[in-house]
Amino acid sequence: MQKLMLLIIVQCLLLSGGQVLLKVALQKMGRFAWTCEFWWGLLTNWTLLLSGICCGGGFVLWTYLLRRYPFSTIYPMVSLSYVFGMLAAAYFFHETVNVYKWIGVILIVSGSFLIVR
Repeated sequence: MQKLMLLIIVQCLLLSGGQVLLKVALQKMGRFAWTCEFWWGLLTNWTLLLSGICCGGGFVLWTYLLRRYPFSTIYPMVSLSYVFGMLAAAYFFHETVNVYKWIGVILIVSGSFLIVR
């Protein structure tokens, strides 16, 4: 089960990392417009490309996990990506994390460990 936990953590990190990179990429972009300049900026946005690579890697790993492990075990564990996303929001985007969110994190992590057992 240690291998499963490691694979789930990597998958969740790829998923949440892709979302963080997507937010950064979107913050770099200007307002949406139907102009060549806007679309060229979108196509040459390396942060957006990295976001896609992370999300794609997470998808490939997810297909491996779906094939090898029980769905009832692995699907609830994807909620760990919410934990990583919240930590990233606090660290990278300086968002406020109140006590209720921390309680939620503790519950998600506790539940994930119970599911793996």
